[in-house]
Parts: sequence; C-alpha cells; structure tokens
Amino acid sequence: MDRRTFCSLTAGALFGSGLTAVNSSADESTAQLHFTQTQTGAGPFHASGQGRQPHILLISADMVGPDLYHPTRPLSRHVQLPAIRSLMQDGTFFANAFCTVPLCSPSRASYLTGRYSYVQGNGERAPLGLETELRPNDTIFPEYLKACGYVARQVGKCHVGEAKFIDAFGDNDQAWNRWSPPVFDDDDFLAYQRSLGVKPQKYSREIVFRMQDRRTPGNSVGGWVVQQDGKPFPMEAQYSYYLGKKAIATIESLLSNGSIEHHPMYLQLDFFDPHQPFSIPAGFEERERELRRIMTVPESWHTAEQRNFERAPDEPEIIDIYRRYWGIYDPKTLIDYRIAYILQMELVDHVIGMVLARLKELGLYDNTLVAFISDHGEMDGRRAIVDKGVYLYPDIVRVPMVMKLPGNASRQHATVSAPASLLDLSQTILDYAGIQPEAKFDGISLRKALETGQGEEERTLLFFGGWHVGVNFDCGIQKRAADGHRYLYSYNCTSPVDELFDLDSNDAVNLIDKPEYAALRKEMIQHLGAALQSDPRWVGYWAEFRIARAQDLPKTTGDMQLFALPD
Repeated sequence: MDRRTFCSLTAGALFGSGLTAVNSSADESTAQLHFTQTQTGAGPFHASGQGRQPHILLISADMVGPDLYHPTRPLSRHVQLPAIRSLMQDGTFFANAFCTVPLCSPSRASYLTGRYSYVQGNGERAPLGLETELRPNDTIFPEYLKACGYVARQVGKCHVGEAKFIDAFGDNDQAWNRWSPPVFDDDDFLAYQRSLGVKPQKYSREIVFRMQDRRTPGNSVGGWVVQQDGKPFPMEAQYSYYLGKKAIATIESLLSNGSIEHHPMYLQLDFFDPHQPFSIPAGFEERERELRRIMTVPESWHTAEQRNFERAPDEPEIIDIYRRYWGIYDPKTLIDYRIAYILQMELVDHVIGMVLARLKELGLYDNTLVAFISDHGEMDGRRAIVDKGVYLYPDIVRVPMVMKLPGNASRQHATVSAPASLLDLSQTILDYAGIQPEAKFDGISLRKALETGQGEEERTLLFFGGWHVGVNFDCGIQKRAADGHRYLYSYNCTSPVDELFDLDSNDAVNLIDKPEYAALRKEMIQHLGAALQSDPRWVGYWAEFRIARAQDLPKTTGDMQLFALPD
C-alpha cells in the first residue's frame, strides 16, 4: 500500500469513526462541524451522514466549443460523440452553461473553488505579480470530499498549481501544471508507449498558420502523427488514451485493495484534448474523408477576408491582436484545423466511452454521479480566430455541462435551458455527497434542475478577462431579453468598443450599434453596472465603468476616490 492510499484510507477511517457519533441523532449531525484541515480549522463544513454517498466521476476536456456538441449548431450533426450523447440520454444536458473566464487557469480555479476567481491569466504568459495559481488558503471542492471520507484521485491536467491538487488528492498526485501536454517528458507515459512497442510521435501532416507577412510560417497547431520511424501511430499510444487507461487502472486498484468497499470514490479525469496542438493517430482516415466532404469555413472568416483581415469599426483592438497572432489567411488551412479539432474530440469521446464501459462492467456506473464539462469553448475559425482569449464571445464562454445522477435519483434524457455556470459544479457535487460547507460560494446547487428539469432563469452570471496573448480586463454579463433570446454584453477596458451578441447565434456579430438594439444595450449596461457595484471584488471594474458608461447608468453622487469616512 503506497503512502497516498494509506493517508486517504486513514483519513476516511478517522472521519467515519466520527460519523458514528454524528449519526446518533439528526440534531447532532447538524451541529457538529468538520474541517478539511483539522489542525488549522480550515474548510469548515457540515455533513448530513444520511445514507450511502455516491461515487463521483468528473470528466473535463479542454476547450470544447459548441460546434462539437450543441444540438443547435449545424456542424454538431456531423460529429460522432456516442459516449457523451449516452450521458445526455442517461442524465441532464444544460444547454446554456457558461464558464466565468475563457482561459484555462482562471476557469479551472473558478469551478474548483466555486468562486469567481482572482486568477486572470495563464502562468505561461502572465507578468510577474499577476496571480496564476490558487493560494494555499483556498479550498477546492475535492478537499471537502476527501475530508468526508471519499477516496479522491485525479488523472491528467492541473494548471492551477500542484499544491492544491496535493492537498486534495495526496502527495503522489501526478497532475501537470502547464497548458501543453507532457507527451515528450512524462516518464510514465513514455514507459507505457515503450510497453506497446511504440516510438514517440512526430507530425506527418502539420497545420501551421502564418506570420503577419502572410508568408512566414507561424504558430503550429499540431496535426496528424506517426511514429519517429514513420510507422503508423496507434490510438492506444495517444496521450488521451493513456489517461483513460490510467483512470481505469485507478478504479481497478481502488476495488482490488478494498477502498471502494468501505469508502465512496471521487475520480477527476482531466483531458488536455481537444485543445491544440492536435495529435491525431492512425485509424481516422475514413472519418477525415467524410468530414472533408462537408466542411466549410465560417461566414465571419469570409467577412474578415473581405476586409483584408483588418479590424472592423465594431471590433475592439484585442480582436485584431488575436487575428494577427493566429494568422489564418488560407481557408484550406482553417478547414484542416476544423477537421482535426473534430477528430481530436471524437478520440476523447472514444476514451470516455472506454471509462464508462468499464464502470458498467464493474457494477459501479448506476451508483456514480458522472459529470462532463469543459473549461471554456473555442472560436473554431469565427472572426478568423481559433482557440480562445481575453475577450468575450458566445463560442468561448459557452461550455458543455452534462450530469448523470446516481441510482434512482436519475432523471433521464432531460435538457435544462435555464442558465447554468461552472460555478455550480462544486455546489451540486457537494450537495449530492451530503456536504454543506460554511464558505461563501458564487454558484448554486443544480439539484432542483437535475431532479425537476426546471432551472433558475433570472440569474446574474458575470464574465471576465485578463492577460493572455493580449491584455484586456474585460467584463460582461448575460441575460434573456423580452424577445426570448439570450444576449451577452461585453465591456472592453482596453477599447472604446463595446460588444453585444446574440448567444443563440451560430456565427454571432456585434449588435451594439444597431438602432433596434439601443434599448437592450442600455438595459445590459445597467444590469452589468448594478452587478459590479454590488460586489467589492469588482470595485476595480466599477471604478472605470461608472465613468466610461455614465450616460447609460443611473445618476449617482458620492466620492469617486473611495475616500473612507470614520463610522
């Protein structure tokens, strides 16, 4: 038995022995307080202790745009995702789920803590002094599960700082804390490849965009891979496949050593794919041919081409920065990217299917809460941009969120149209685990929506940006308008151009200057202003916003220097 298993089982046994007394009466269960860190008193929470807690499997993929999965998107009809769609059949699909910040580190920090995050940049690009990792005194929701007797394990990407993952999953956790996958320096993965008799990968066809001169090769976004000796690279040797096998081995180990017999399991499987750079192995040749027959580029790419890829008057400067950064001047290259993106997602789905099938074979699926999410979306060529960034656009703030409930709590094949947030993930999981933290959260439990199909329509959900390829500390808000459509309003701190998008659009355009949307624009500005003013965390945004958009905000009086008067 390794140290991590011993510590997890010991913590579970200690907590379980405490539950014997806690369960003696409902009043005592409510009154007794527990902690994620018993010595410091950090992370106080109550535990219901009622019934057997479900196993929990959280699967996250990186950068999954609505083109891949959302039923309103025409392209999604050509994407084969049988495993994810089976989860939709067995559970609930949140059709209007959103992240808080469309960047990897900030989004992950947000949904792991259940709080709007102070992390506003990825560590690889951020300047000295900008927070890029969670602080030691933050509590992420797996820590509550671990303290409540769960055997907690994690496989894959971290990108919020290893320290918090060690707190939650033990000091043997092997999460990698960077944006790119360790396909060339993960020793365990390389040993796994050698056990298959497979040599490391190299590109046989590489997708490369252009620099600003439109001739010099620029950013590589990966592509199709072969072995170093040119032989076909099998799917079984691809990194996502390896992570799936590792997750299955983790489940099997917990069964074989008796952990699951006495403790519920929490397993977090964090894929890097389908984020670029792509690494498409052998076996997808026919699927590629099928996709090439139907693939086009978005209309907004053609619109950008007609302007010679120069910034439009209704675009903020940050969009021009990203468009020049990516350099997508050739439609054929963009088609290659869009096809590769789909193929990479289909590979992820295949691996998810492997994990779910093994859960079923082991008799664990029915009593497991399974959730599938992504940290943010993807532009997929719209506005001549791919990836994501520090701007707000429907396709990068929208995320997939599917939950399959355990046992007889399941409500099959339901779709909830009310807005949901990745902020809600922690509260929902802890709710079903019978855990009530004392901390303040920005999300809500989605239990009612999962069990009745009815969500909360009138919610204030905020969006933010920060530092990435460019700098744009933007902020925004979503709202369903009187016309029945959902809209996204974005205030860009680094530009005089605001943006207003129809969240239900397939290729959204900026509606901010259209006369027919003038009243909605003012309503959204006031909605955002009220939200910023109400929370001291957003005083930095409010300090500028109240001046820049004063003509559309209610008149206020008072000291704008925030001078503090004595009580």
